[in-house]
Amino acid sequence: MPRAGQLVEVEGGAIHYVEQGPRDAPPVVLIHGLSGQLQHFDYGVAEALAGEFRVISVDRPGCGYSRRDDPALADPGAQARMIDAALDRLGVGRAVIVGHSLGGAVALAMALDRPGWVGALALICPATQLQTETPEAFRGLLIRTGWLRRAVAHTVAVPLAAATARKVLEMVFRPDPVPENFIIRGGGALGLRPKAFITASEDILALQAAAPGLAARYGEDLKAPGGVLYGGADAILSPSAHGRTMQPHGLTFEAVEGAGHMLPVSAPDACAAFIRRIAAQAGQGG
Repeated sequence: MPRAGQLVEVEGGAIHYVEQGPRDAPPVVLIHGLSGQLQHFDYGVAEALAGEFRVISVDRPGCGYSRRDDPALADPGAQARMIDAALDRLGVGRAVIVGHSLGGAVALAMALDRPGWVGALALICPATQLQTETPEAFRGLLIRTGWLRRAVAHTVAVPLAAATARKVLEMVFRPDPVPENFIIRGGGALGLRPKAFITASEDILALQAAAPGLAARYGEDLKAPGGVLYGGADAILSPSAHGRTMQPHGLTFEAVEGAGHMLPVSAPDACAAFIRRIAAQAGQGG
């Protein structure tokens, strides 16, 4: 899977991004979730928006072809700052920030720390609160010791991931089917590397540590308008616990009935329409 886009160096690493659409159009930034990469938006979301927006899909720091140079940069706030720095280098101003799953926590950190820069938040199945029980699909990532995490990554993690990939993907997509081409088109093969295991393990632990602090700031510091779109049958994150709870903080809530967690892949048209609505409501439309 060759690199699809360009790299921009930032403090702490580098951000890999793919840009589509007119450069003078309103910007939309797409941020993927745990164990993912920017190809998750290649099932129609990015293409559908590129006719009217400047669409910038990013690999989160450490994911895909992006790089982070320190495990501490797994913190959602640190990831937000690295993406912010890359967007500044690209001349991206006030933007609609789209965050899927863990990318939703990163998007929220961006809005909390740079309230005037985020034009609107379009959060898709976001992680917004502390979740004390880790979904079964990700429990193998809960390794808290750095040397042990690296040892597992460079020995058993990759062959185990290859052997169980279909089962894990079915758990993440449930009840939606897993696309037959997801390993290539969706970038799944990039997750079958030691680096990907290390990044995902650091990410999930950093999210658990940061979630209470982020949630404590929503009431006072979350100023950006926007909304949340969830799959009504999401088996990874609770629509009620992570979605409806954002309504008192000014975000709208919508659900795709019967759909699961991987909406950018399984329901790209619904995601694109949702992003357009959020952009229009915030005066960021094309």
